Amino acid sequence: MNLYAGKILVVDLTEKKISTEPLREDWLKDYWGCWGLALRYYWQLVSPEIDPLSPQNALVIMTGPFCGTLVPTTSRFCLVSKSPQTGTVFETNTGGAFGPELKFAGYDGIIIKGRADTLTYLKIQDDQVSLESAESLAGKGIFETEKRLKSALGSPEAKTLTIGPAGENLVKYACIGTESYRQMGRGGAGALFGSKNLKGIVCRGTGNIAVADMSAFLKKITQHKEADVLTDANLWASTDGTPILVEAMNEIGILPTRNFTYGVFDNKDGINSDAIKAAKRGDRACSSCPLACGKFTHINGAEMEGPEYETLCLAGSNCEIADLEQVIRFNRLCDDFGLDTISCGNTVGLAMELAEKGRHDFGLRFGQTKAYLEVVSEIALRSTQRGKELALGAKKLAEKYQALDLVADAKSMEYPAYEPRGNYGMGLAYATSERGACHLRAFTAFSDAPLDVKKQTQKVVDGQNFNAIKWSMCICDFWGSVTHEIMAELLTAALGVAVTPDELALAGERIWNLTRLFNLGAGFTSEDDCLPEKIMNQPLEKGPHAGNVFNKENFETSKKLYYQLRGWDDKGIPSQEKLTQLGLNHL
Repeated sequence: MNLYAGKILVVDLTEKKISTEPLREDWLKDYWGCWGLALRYYWQLVSPEIDPLSPQNALVIMTGPFCGTLVPTTSRFCLVSKSPQTGTVFETNTGGAFGPELKFAGYDGIIIKGRADTLTYLKIQDDQVSLESAESLAGKGIFETEKRLKSALGSPEAKTLTIGPAGENLVKYACIGTESYRQMGRGGAGALFGSKNLKGIVCRGTGNIAVADMSAFLKKITQHKEADVLTDANLWASTDGTPILVEAMNEIGILPTRNFTYGVFDNKDGINSDAIKAAKRGDRACSSCPLACGKFTHINGAEMEGPEYETLCLAGSNCEIADLEQVIRFNRLCDDFGLDTISCGNTVGLAMELAEKGRHDFGLRFGQTKAYLEVVSEIALRSTQRGKELALGAKKLAEKYQALDLVADAKSMEYPAYEPRGNYGMGLAYATSERGACHLRAFTAFSDAPLDVKKQTQKVVDGQNFNAIKWSMCICDFWGSVTHEIMAELLTAALGVAVTPDELALAGERIWNLTRLFNLGAGFTSEDDCLPEKIMNQPLEKGPHAGNVFNKENFETSKKLYYQLRGWDDKGIPSQEKLTQLGLNHL
C-alpha cells in the first residue's frame, strides 16, 4: 500500500489483548491521516459523553501519510481522545522520530482501550508486540523511563512515548514525553495514559514505506524543499528557533506579562533569542527535517533542548522571570515530571497574581524563583496543599478563590503566549478552538489590521480549515509556507493517483466540523465559545495596545460572523446543508 503501512494496532489493556486490523482505506480520501484519521476512528469508538479518565475511553495515536518519508518536517504524529482538562475532543501532536518508527514497525496507528490492572508498558518490535510490567518504573521521571524502556527492548535506536509522575497522578495538564524534550503537551494526554495504567510505549521498527513512483516522489520532495522549505519564510526556525518570537511579540505588544496584565516585558533581553544563542551548545532536528529548530542550551549546569517561545513567555515574562537559567530549570523539571509548560506557567502566574491581589497567598511572587521552581514537583506529585490546588489548573483554581476576573483560559485550557487584547483574531481562535485555548488552530499574530473584527474573523476560519488538513498530513507548523497545492503534488506523486488542492481544502473543513459535532454531543454550546472576563473587561497595560480590551460587543460580532462563515446557525450548530456538503450528514 503506497505511503501507508495498512494496519492499525489495537490494544485492549483490560483484556490484555493485542490485535491488528486493516487500515480503513475508505476513510483516507476524506480524512487522510494523523488528526483527521485519528478523529474519524475516535468518533466510532466512543460516545461524546464518555468520561475521559474512565476505562471505557479510548486513545487513538496516528501517523500521517508522509511520516517516515523524506518529505521535510513530516515526522510528527498525534493523539486524539477526549481531554480530561477541558471535556472536549482534542488532538495533541509532537515531532521527533517515534512516528516514523511506528510506521517502520508496520502500523499507521494504535488504538488503546481499557485499563491495565497494574502499571504497564507497551513493547513493539515490528510484529512482536507485548504488554510488560512497568511497576519498577512507578514514580520515575520521563528521562529515566525512556532510558530504561530502550534498555528493556535492547536497542538504543528504539523510540518511546512515556509519562512522568504528573501523568500517574492524573494531573489534568500532564503531558506525554518523547526523546526527553519533545511533548504531546496540551490537553492532558499524560493523564489519559495514567488513567489506563500505561507508563509508556517503546517501539523499534525495521520496515520501509512504499510509494507509487520513487523517482517522481523524490523529485517533488527536492523541488519543494529547495524552492519552498529552505527559504526566508521558514529559515528563522533554523537560525533562531521559536525564541525569536519573544522580540517579535514584545514589539507588536502582545507578549503576555505579569499574568496577562502587560503586553510587553521590560526585561525581555534576559529570555530572548540573543540570550538563547549565548547559552546555545548545539542544534537538533526531528526526523526528515532540514530546519533543526531545536536549540540545546547550557547555563551553570542547567541544560536542555529549549526552552521554546511558549515556555519563555508563560514561565518567563508571564511570571516576570527574566533569568534564563531559572526558566531552563523550570522547563526541565516540567519535562521530566511530565507537565505542560504552557498550562503550568499560566497557572503559576495566576497564583502569583492571587497573592499580589490579596486573594490567597501561595508563597509565589512575580520575579521570585525559589518557590517558582519548588512548586513544579509539588504539582506533579500532589505532595502539598499548594501543589494539589495548582494541579487543578488555572480555571478551577480561579473558581476556588472567586478570581475568574484574573484567569486567562478558554474551555478551561490556559491561554498560550499571544495576548488577544492586541490581536482579536487570536482571541477568537482561542474561543472557538475545539480543544480550548490554542495557537495552533489559527494564528493571526502577524496579520495586518489586528483589531479589525471582519478581517480577523475570516483569517481564523481560513486558518482553522487549513491547519486541520496540514496537521492531518502531520506537516510541522514551521513549514509555514506550505500550500494545498504543494501537499496535493506530493500526495499525487507518492500515491500514483491524482489528488487536488480542492479535495484537501474540503477535507480540512470536514475535519473541523466533525470536531464541532463531537463537542456538541459532549454538551458544549455557543456559550462555551467565549472570552474570559480579564480579556473583555480589564484594559491591557503597557505597550502599543495599552488600554485595549476585546469587549463583549466586538467579540459577539466576531462570533456571529464566524458562525455565518462556517455555515452554522446562531447557536453554533452546523446546518444540514453544510453537513451534506461535507459528507457528514450520515454521522
